[in-house]
Amino acid sequence: MELRSVSKTYGQGAAEVSALHELTVDFERGSFTAVMGPSGAGKSTFLHCAAGLDRPTSGSVWLGGTDLATLDEAQLTMLRRERVGFIFQAYNLLGSLTVAENITLPLLLAGRSADPGRLEHVARRVGLSDRLRNRPAQLSGGQQQRVAVARALITKPEVIFADEPTGALDSRTGRQVLALLREIVDRDGNTVVMVTHDPVAASFAQRVVFLADGTFAEVMEAPTAARVAARMTRLEEW
Repeated sequence: MELRSVSKTYGQGAAEVSALHELTVDFERGSFTAVMGPSGAGKSTFLHCAAGLDRPTSGSVWLGGTDLATLDEAQLTMLRRERVGFIFQAYNLLGSLTVAENITLPLLLAGRSADPGRLEHVARRVGLSDRLRNRPAQLSGGQQQRVAVARALITKPEVIFADEPTGALDSRTGRQVLALLREIVDRDGNTVVMVTHDPVAASFAQRVVFLADGTFAEVMEAPTAARVAARMTRLEEW
């Protein structure tokens, strides 16, 4: 997927705020990218525009051969259900549904039936084959986030967006979830774009894209936690 000269402003006149300014960045299929930046750098606005949750003021967002700007709201909703996966900090599971039902919810919302073989494959992939009949309250935080990962995978999306996916987890459990995300990229060829403030989380990615003042600042390949932390310190001073 690719963002081309994307700008996003809120408000008008003296109250106008530029959240993104001429942002151009691409994400290759089968890659794991972390997106980082100081507070106010535009990370959340980037995520909303890239995932089709909000429309940019100018510029274009491309997913495969589709320009999201050409889609109406109904088409955008269908695109998010079928071609994009989401993982959030707060899991966003429905307590009244079983693990299996939570995983297959995107298919249900799209009017599609769940293939039992696909469900079993995804559940096994995230280590939850023996938990499909449980409800979220019966799971640990790490297991609930694994359900969220499986839910993001079930539709075979072209890209998965992860928004601070380990923010609610302890460090050990968080590392396990991050290792799982890296594994689904390296072994299965999924594309993951993760917004995070955590240098340790970013070190699990193949590269880090840094934003500052709503635009592209720089990129780091093969990141380590120490290098990311040092770069973030410089960006915050800038």
